[in-house]
Amino acid sequence: MTSLSLGMSPCPNDTFMFHAMLHGLVDTGELAFAPAIHDIDELNHKAFCSELEVTKLSFFAYLQAKDRYELLDSGAALGYGCGPLLVSRAPIPNLANARIAVPGMQTTALMLLRLWNPAITNITPIRFDRILPAVQQGEFDAGLIIHESRFVFQQYECQSLVDLGEWWESRTRLPIPLGCIAIRRDSETIRHKAAVESQIRHSIEFALQNPSVSRPYVKSLARETEDSVIDRHIGLYVNEFSRSLGATGWQAVRKIEAMASCLPLLP
Repeated sequence: MTSLSLGMSPCPNDTFMFHAMLHGLVDTGELAFAPAIHDIDELNHKAFCSELEVTKLSFFAYLQAKDRYELLDSGAALGYGCGPLLVSRAPIPNLANARIAVPGMQTTALMLLRLWNPAITNITPIRFDRILPAVQQGEFDAGLIIHESRFVFQQYECQSLVDLGEWWESRTRLPIPLGCIAIRRDSETIRHKAAVESQIRHSIEFALQNPSVSRPYVKSLARETEDSVIDRHIGLYVNEFSRSLGATGWQAVRKIEAMASCLPLLP
């Protein structure tokens, strides 16, 4: 039996997708997975140290860590209508001067924000679930929100300034690549790539066929525990691109890398 570390976030889409393979509900063959559950920004930083063998990453972080990690075809978060939102309590005439909270310096959300408006520079990274309270309390003029925050921002007296997913789709006509699963490139790990891809796919398929089975696990780790929020989160981020990127998904990955390469965002 070979044990592989599996970096994942506590967000419902990750816990929903990986529940079956972590709890013996699908056959993982000779592989066992040890979950390492961290906020996406921390997972991104761990990748730069090659700490985890299989891990969730922001696509922006993956593009910076391609020498260490290889993208898997299954487990990704791509889709339509699911991009990050820039929110504030009131309209902001000049975003270049605004104090903006972001969910991490290597997140795809920040990459999209910089592609949309390169003039934005006054940014501060904080954990994604602290952004809305911080904007509501006036610590920041605006916040860049991801994950389940997009479903509850109105509860924090905020309004959307821009939907970066809509901006991306209007520019590219492609799904937006937000997060991915990658495997470390060392010889002992990469030889398991095909098996890991297959097992993630089987775990996702089990979850979709048996959606209630994972709910206690998902709720035990979620920041927002209302069933309606969890359902919307999973419905938005777990889709056909999660099973397999497919031709359209891979096209979107190439497009976001090409767009990022036009700005000083990648090494």
